[in-house]
Amino acid sequence: MSLTISSPSFPSGGDIPKKFTCDGADVSPQLTWTDPPAGTKSLAVLVDDPDAPVGNWNHWALWNLPATARGLAEGVSKEASLSDGSQQGKNDFRRTGYNGPCPPPGKPHRYYFKLFALDTNLDLKSGATKREIDSAMKGHILAQAEWMGRYGR
Repeated sequence: MSLTISSPSFPSGGDIPKKFTCDGADVSPQLTWTDPPAGTKSLAVLVDDPDAPVGNWNHWALWNLPATARGLAEGVSKEASLSDGSQQGKNDFRRTGYNGPCPPPGKPHRYYFKLFALDTNLDLKSGATKREIDSAMKGHILAQAEWMGRYGR
């Protein structure tokens, strides 16, 4: 079986509720996923907006989630290091943790919630950027999955 990710907070391809955006409480949505493949040592989550005017915009970078995790509760703390040992980096807003959709007025943007099953823990300091995480994950991705939502103003 392949790795899948989903969110009870919004349907795949559907509208992301305001509470998960800069126009609301700006909390992360609940995410759930299936068992990762054998050999998974850690998980990573990246959230990106490929429709941003400046190109792909990162909204969340979270890594070294325990391989035993099967989801994230709504409203993950914005701390750099979490109690389960996972770490969060700086998003493109230059803030730690999740910052939700905040597109300019116009056509709705797509937001991809990507899950990666890795064969290692990433040796990165909290506050790492998406570019550093992408580089560290190279050659270590066993499986990946994504869930997409839309938000417009």
